[in-house]
Amino acid sequence: MSKSSMQKQKLLYLQKILLEKTDEQHALTLTEIKEQLAAYDIKTERKSLYSDLEALQQYGLDICRVRTNTVRYFVGNRDFELAELKLLVDAIQSSKFITHSKSLKLIGKLEGLVSENQGKELNREVYVTNRVKTLNEQIYYNVDFLHNAISQNKKVRFKYTEWRVNFGSQQKIVRAPRRDGADYIVSPWALCWDDENYYLVAFDSEADKIKHYRVDKMEKISLTNENRDGAELFGEFNLARYAKSVFSMFGGEECNVKLLVDNKLIGVIVDRFGSDTYIVKESDERFCVTVRVVLSSQFYAWLFGLGKGVKILTPKRAVDEFESKIQELLAYYNSKN
Repeated sequence: MSKSSMQKQKLLYLQKILLEKTDEQHALTLTEIKEQLAAYDIKTERKSLYSDLEALQQYGLDICRVRTNTVRYFVGNRDFELAELKLLVDAIQSSKFITHSKSLKLIGKLEGLVSENQGKELNREVYVTNRVKTLNEQIYYNVDFLHNAISQNKKVRFKYTEWRVNFGSQQKIVRAPRRDGADYIVSPWALCWDDENYYLVAFDSEADKIKHYRVDKMEKISLTNENRDGAELFGEFNLARYAKSVFSMFGGEECNVKLLVDNKLIGVIVDRFGSDTYIVKESDERFCVTVRVVLSSQFYAWLFGLGKGVKILTPKRAVDEFESKIQELLAYYNSKN
């Protein structure tokens, strides 16, 4: 590219240098800025630089000046603060639904939103590599595809997979389709991020009920020509309440459960069901709470983990199921098998 062409792009390269090389702890003098521009084969005068910096500032770039033995320049406010980007990086790292390679690419893009020196604080690859991550590289695009299906009001078709143990010659864990490979066709209504996984909440017309599916287990997703069903159910659907009632997104029958809880476990109840949960004093040591949950093995496991601090009062069926599971587990450990 000719020198005259590079001169026309001087403002663009000046902005690039300021964004990449400067921050509150790393400012550049006019001489250093001139040297940086010279690396792009752009020559400039000090007087011209003053005008260029003013033009960028009028355009909206927050150029700050600090005076020590000389005047230095740096970019102050940016679209994202460093602390905000660190939160996003932590979210990416802890998200099992984002693969290892996609995690590194996303973090790399976030680094481009701050200076090079600040970007080093976001580069935490060692933590990413030690996280449990999904192996389904397609999930990144599945989420976007499902959002589009929802906006277009169309049903989706897909294969739903699960992990299985293959005790063949190699004895390995393999991913296999459910229903012997038959297609699932559902009406997508919402996407939910729960327990570090992405779930599609959809209406199954054949079963006439709401179901959810882990997006990383969905493969070969495509749109159908059919419009979605289930609008009457999702008209007043509360996704937050649904996520609270379904423990670790394990399905089952939803019902009201009354619990007797030790006062010291109020934090556990709030974390699970929210601070607006209505409680009734039972004694100086305990309170009662009625919550809407899906009766599932995960719910009973949550109860078991709380030990004597929580007791199911009603419905009787939930009490009986919980007792039965405890007896089955006790019998299993007492058996000689």
